[in-house]
Amino acid sequence: MATEAASVLVATIDSLARRAPAIIASAARELGSIRLGLHFGDGSLAMLAGEHSRLVARRIETPEPADVEVYFDDRSLARLFDGSGRPAIEALESSLDMRGSREDLLAAWRCFVLLSQRASGLRAVQAIWSEYRDSKGEWAPPPPGEAPDRRLGEAFWEQSQWPALEWLDRRHPAAVELIERGEPVLAPARSLWDGRQSGSWQDAPLIFDNDLDETMARCKGMVVDQILTLIPEREPKAELYDLMRDYVTREGKGLRPTLVIATCLALGGKLEDGVRAAAALEMFHNGFLVHDDIADESTHRRGRPTLHMLHGVGLAVNAGDAMHLFAVDLVLSNLASLGLARTLGLIHEILHMCRETVEGQAIELGWIHRNVVPPADEDYGHMSTKKTGWYTCISPCRVGAAAAGVTSPEWLDRFNEAFRLIGIAFQTQDDILNLIGETALYGKEALGDLLEGKRTIMMIHLFRTAAAETVERMSAINAMPRLAKDQSLAEEMLAAMQQAGSIDYAIRYADDLANRGVVRFEEDLDFISENPGKAVLRQIANYVTTRAL
Repeated sequence: MATEAASVLVATIDSLARRAPAIIASAARELGSIRLGLHFGDGSLAMLAGEHSRLVARRIETPEPADVEVYFDDRSLARLFDGSGRPAIEALESSLDMRGSREDLLAAWRCFVLLSQRASGLRAVQAIWSEYRDSKGEWAPPPPGEAPDRRLGEAFWEQSQWPALEWLDRRHPAAVELIERGEPVLAPARSLWDGRQSGSWQDAPLIFDNDLDETMARCKGMVVDQILTLIPEREPKAELYDLMRDYVTREGKGLRPTLVIATCLALGGKLEDGVRAAAALEMFHNGFLVHDDIADESTHRRGRPTLHMLHGVGLAVNAGDAMHLFAVDLVLSNLASLGLARTLGLIHEILHMCRETVEGQAIELGWIHRNVVPPADEDYGHMSTKKTGWYTCISPCRVGAAAAGVTSPEWLDRFNEAFRLIGIAFQTQDDILNLIGETALYGKEALGDLLEGKRTIMMIHLFRTAAAETVERMSAINAMPRLAKDQSLAEEMLAAMQQAGSIDYAIRYADDLANRGVVRFEEDLDFISENPGKAVLRQIANYVTTRAL
């Protein structure tokens, strides 16, 4: 439990990065490149800064240079958490002080107000701040029936109450209570935000910032249960059916199932229809992963050895084939509930996804086979969209829409450009994480992409900008068979990329694409009314830019 105000801030930002990336991205846009030095009434210190579309918060021991210096005491923290008023109302005498240029002060205030208006509605954030409030005995309201400590004065108690927490407890029960009552899985978190502007606490709910972390876990759990129910408990278990369960039950983000289910619900479909469609898509995906790992000679997937490393290539190929067969069965199982037209729509979308995926895989494997590094970023974008963009981002939305009964090409195509941009950014960040991310977090072999010779944005930039002798050396490494390469060669290529600024270039490239995707999301999907399903899609659209690197 965080007992210092600075630690509460860091825990809040870290939680929001996982649970509500749309909030983080919006607040980061308000803050820009401004560095905030935060001084709290309990003596703790923190720094808050924007980094691309992320907010980075860290606790510090001594003050560091900052563009804006902010002082909060406990009273002003409570007011900010509850606040949706003007700065003049929130800034209490001798309680809140901010110093910096006029433009920077206003930007910092906009960042704080946006966080308070939107983040304070999430249960996870409420828990962090409730624990902190309860740990400050002199700050918490007196028990019912007891008079406040007069030494602090009635004005202090009036100003340091937390009405937002009590109000939200009454207005929106915890997500687990909603599930027990049979209410939708995309449980709303608050009622102040409609995606464009905020309102008062008394307004009727319009749209909500859903907890993406919890939502993805619930959606993935429902889809895994659906798949495990389908896989039979019969022989040959050890050589086939246990292998089919392996990748499905490993840790994963649950991005694709969430996109399918959220799109289906956003367009008025039923939860069970979205879950079945998502299960079919996830089976196809896991079959592709098994085959991709063999083609790429990968050693690890989701933190564990790949299927062919554990059981041999023959059994792994057969298990991947079986996953695709069972995925077809899952799609056809929709006939009884969705009818022929919608089921045909699902089949059409999934066939298109499979075609795009194998074409993209062929393009990348062709580059590696011919030892060619394409010259332009657009080449990578084209390959990435085909290989992973369709089955990771675009197709899940279109499949969810088809499950809801939307089969018009005009409406389905509205998802394409926003999620094409987001998909390329997502894959680029995965490529970056393979080079500089924690192996436990990324779940794949560290520097595995370099050992496999993957033509990432970093490699394309390196070959485009480095000296001729460096390019010649890197090309020679790429030409070597995968099993002939060791970690030292991968580290040599990584050092060359760092020297050329290729990783920083890739981070900027991904951030620009993701931000363009967010803009297209708001423009192209305005035909979907504001509802909890669309709110989840909005969180995912911003998820790419806020992932930790």
